[in-house]
Amino acid sequence: MTRQEARDHTARDHEQHDQDAALSRRTLVRGLALGAAATVAGPALAQTGPAAPPTTITTPPRDFGPHGAPTTYFWDPDIIAVDPSFNDLAQPNTAIKRLYTGVLWAEGPAWSAQGRYLLWSDIPNNRQMRWSEDDGRVSVFRTPSNNSNGNSFDFQGRQLSCEHLTRRVTRYEHDGTATVLCDNYNGKKLNSPNDVVAHPDGSYWFTDPPYGGQLYEGEPDAAGGPSNAGGKLNPRIGQPAGFQPGKRELPTNCYRIDPSGRVDLVVTEEQLPDPNGLCFSPDYKKLYVASTGKGPGDTGPGGKGEIFVFDVGGDNKLSNLKKFSDCVVDGVKCGPDGVRCDVNGNVWASSNAGRAVGYSGVTVWSPEGKLLGRIRLPEVCGNITFGGPKRNRLFMAASQSLYAVFTATQGAGPG
Repeated sequence: MTRQEARDHTARDHEQHDQDAALSRRTLVRGLALGAAATVAGPALAQTGPAAPPTTITTPPRDFGPHGAPTTYFWDPDIIAVDPSFNDLAQPNTAIKRLYTGVLWAEGPAWSAQGRYLLWSDIPNNRQMRWSEDDGRVSVFRTPSNNSNGNSFDFQGRQLSCEHLTRRVTRYEHDGTATVLCDNYNGKKLNSPNDVVAHPDGSYWFTDPPYGGQLYEGEPDAAGGPSNAGGKLNPRIGQPAGFQPGKRELPTNCYRIDPSGRVDLVVTEEQLPDPNGLCFSPDYKKLYVASTGKGPGDTGPGGKGEIFVFDVGGDNKLSNLKKFSDCVVDGVKCGPDGVRCDVNGNVWASSNAGRAVGYSGVTVWSPEGKLLGRIRLPEVCGNITFGGPKRNRLFMAASQSLYAVFTATQGAGPG
């Protein structure tokens, strides 16, 4: 090969190399573009494939904590659109976060708009916890809390709490004093108020199932009562001197506290046994109530883990009782507890699926009762609320932890 032939051969090699490099770059760019287009165009479809990155259902499951690996670029893999319309409610570029863990049973999350903090109950530890929005700090907010369960805020920003131990509903005033709103009905002691919501007319509506009769979450009845029929439990152990235990005297009902202080029975046990979470629709013309399973010593019919809906009349009378949802998803019972509505009237419900991994968390239903989407958590979820400065963040009290995720909608009503 002459010197000129060698130079020509080398030039051809460089030209082929440049063409291969350009082709490689074009292939890479095209692949990235197609991948991005698929991500943007089909978020709901992408969630039906193999779980990647890790989710609640992978082994090992994902780490939800602040030091866990990144989980999402556009759609969190544990936010599932069952119906395409859920893509308008879920926020694509956010992830579910565990804000805190270390309680025994998390319940009753409520958002203080003025204080910009999230309050929730740790029932067995007899305390209320607070997560501060500005720096993410968690502290004990109130102890003892009388084994409080559900919490909320009224239209004046005052905290409402349902107390198991004292069998009452309490309001905390702005000056720091506490007002007992209700502890009996027609002279008979309440069971264990569970959840409470405020109405614009100044009334408060609450449920009164028997779950506080557990030794773990309140105090059992005095000897001979339904949750201590054999009299072997001593409800005074661990309580302050002078504590007097009571006995369950009432069925599991729902009540309305009128601004005058009068207490009205609005839902009977015969209509809806073991009422738990409750919420109003955005226009306050419908009331949703979750009916859960039997409590300790419960001799009534017992709930079946369903959500019911009533029409609310101008006279505050309820009518037209209907089953809203049986809360069965893919053949799995996703037992409801706490419920909240968004501003569009969709119902967000906590889900207790027991050991059915991938079904505990939150279910989301249209006003017509159609399942729109799900949020999967690695723990049973007891209660939820919307909060944050824009009320667009869903807080989830789940077993031993507090979780949160931003949404593309807002919660209806205060706290």
